[in-house]
Amino acid sequence: MKLKSLSFSVMMGLAFGLTAQAAMASGYHFGTQSVSAQATANASAAEAADASTIFYNAAGMTHLEGTHFSGALNLVLPDVEYSNGKGNYPNGTAISGQTNGKLSEDVVAVPHFYLTHKLNDRVAVGLGVYVPFASETEYQRDSVLRYNVNQTGLKTIDINPTIAFKVNDQHSLAVGLIAQYAEASLRQYANFGAFPGGGGNGANDGYAEVEGDDWGYGYNLAWMWDVTDSTRIGLNYRSKVEHTLSGTAKWTKSATYSALPNALGYKDSEGAKVDIVTPESLSLHGMHKLDPKWTLFGDVTWTRHSRFDTAVVEYENTKTVAGGTSNKTILTPRWEDTYKVSVGASYQWSEPLQLRFGVAYDQSPVPGDNYRLSTIPDNDRYWFSVGGKYDLSKNSSVNLAYSYIYIKDAKANLNGYCGGATAASVACVSSKTTASAEYNSHAQIIGLQYNYRF
Repeated sequence: MKLKSLSFSVMMGLAFGLTAQAAMASGYHFGTQSVSAQATANASAAEAADASTIFYNAAGMTHLEGTHFSGALNLVLPDVEYSNGKGNYPNGTAISGQTNGKLSEDVVAVPHFYLTHKLNDRVAVGLGVYVPFASETEYQRDSVLRYNVNQTGLKTIDINPTIAFKVNDQHSLAVGLIAQYAEASLRQYANFGAFPGGGGNGANDGYAEVEGDDWGYGYNLAWMWDVTDSTRIGLNYRSKVEHTLSGTAKWTKSATYSALPNALGYKDSEGAKVDIVTPESLSLHGMHKLDPKWTLFGDVTWTRHSRFDTAVVEYENTKTVAGGTSNKTILTPRWEDTYKVSVGASYQWSEPLQLRFGVAYDQSPVPGDNYRLSTIPDNDRYWFSVGGKYDLSKNSSVNLAYSYIYIKDAKANLNGYCGGATAASVACVSSKTTASAEYNSHAQIIGLQYNYRF
């Protein structure tokens, strides 16, 4: 009995919804972990002006006297839309359904918290609790792209204890531990109608809902050099974090057609997992005080996105698929390493008020239309940010920032070949459908941060 395989890249969204468009930097990153940094398009990593320096350059903690607290809230307003969606079953028949729509939520709230304490003249400690990834992407349930990934959601949190050492009056070093918790969900449709007695393509669609979570661990290193009283340079390294996202896939099937899918391995509930590696990054940044009012900032960040080259999703049950049996879906995005370049400035308008602004170019890791995933319609983007800091008192201040992120239009050419050249070249858990869509995206971020010195 020859069967056409199902459309089920289960847990693709668990691993790779990590960058769905609420995460408004390219690749895996949310994009900003501090409102003071957001206001300069993240160019001010060398500033060490508040406790959020833990994320951008933890060696800057040695520049903060006493105890410092920073609490920030980013409100992300993403607008990600697809259009001209098309899809075909393996026999060439067109997939029916919605061809355009909005993928993103209207508002996503993302908090961050930081605390630093200087133990003595040379040693400082700190703790950062922040969100590196946060996303929600959802197509209509009857989209022509439903046989790819229909919905993904992700919540992550990093807990980052760090210690910094002042080597001498010019140089400081820092090291920290990153404990990262990830929780993800996914909805994926399946073309059960292609099975014998199923009524034909699209007649008895089912779907799976998947949830999974994991803890992963990494580290961060930082160096800061006060070249002169007016010039500072820094390096910040954040390591890779390895995850095995494990969870449960629960299948919903037609009440009149479920016996055969069950018999062929598509159980009502089964385990699923995927190994992923979030990439390491290295940042070089600097600042220069032109005069008592003007300060310039710059940052260049390299990210090893090429770690997302191939990924294998494994299911608990082996399934009958076209060409044999398999319990795997294979993804081959072939991402490339990237650079982000940011420049910014601050201007001390008055004693309590500082104005801040910046721009950035953020390179996408996607090598081309044939490698762009439906849940990650990523492309090069440009940041335009403005904001300010206002001193409420000697010990407290607030930061406010607004960013507009322009994302280049993108197109995705999708197939379920699991890395093979043709539909028949690899036996895997996939529909073997082809599809395409065009994407138009932009985002706005509003940030508010409160800082207090004890």
